[in-house]
Amino acid sequence: MMGKNIVETVMGGVVLLVAAGFLYIALNEAQVKSVEGYTVKAAFLKIGGLQKGSDVRMNGIKVGSVLDSTLDNETYDAVISMTIRPDLKLPADTVASIVSGGLIGGKYVRLEPGADRENFVEAGGSIENTKDFKSLEDQVGEIIFLATGGRGNSDFIMYPMGRYLDTVCFYVDQSACLCGTLRHGNFART
Repeated sequence: MMGKNIVETVMGGVVLLVAAGFLYIALNEAQVKSVEGYTVKAAFLKIGGLQKGSDVRMNGIKVGSVLDSTLDNETYDAVISMTIRPDLKLPADTVASIVSGGLIGGKYVRLEPGADRENFVEAGGSIENTKDFKSLEDQVGEIIFLATGGRGNSDFIMYPMGRYLDTVCFYVDQSACLCGTLRHGNFART
């Protein structure tokens, strides 16, 4: 009986050591640490739930971290502060956009370097070219608008009626409304 307890104790210790090893590898490979470097800012109309600590990526590689998000009291823009690796110089015409990492992935800042190789964003400076976050609803609205030929005003109203069924009204002009049902991605005029 005594030998059985010792074997169980040793096996438990081995399992804990293996779990600690996996945790160490996961934390080092996942790049979850905050990136040290210089700070830059960018202003957006919508940030779509971007969080402090979110990645800043260029071509899919983490080059920075989001430090903070604040509201500009004059323009009412969301201002994002982020750190960028010290060895990376951002061209002055770099474009910053907020994108989603997939349907269930988090948001991150994507940097698209510009062509200007003489002027760079200084430490404490701002990235002037930004693209706002587009929610799934915004993207679906654009697709529906384009699918209907882009007639008239781009304003439309979606009346949610269930998971796969929505009534959509496009205002073609002041007096007419193109209404239909959106079911499983197909638009049927009603």
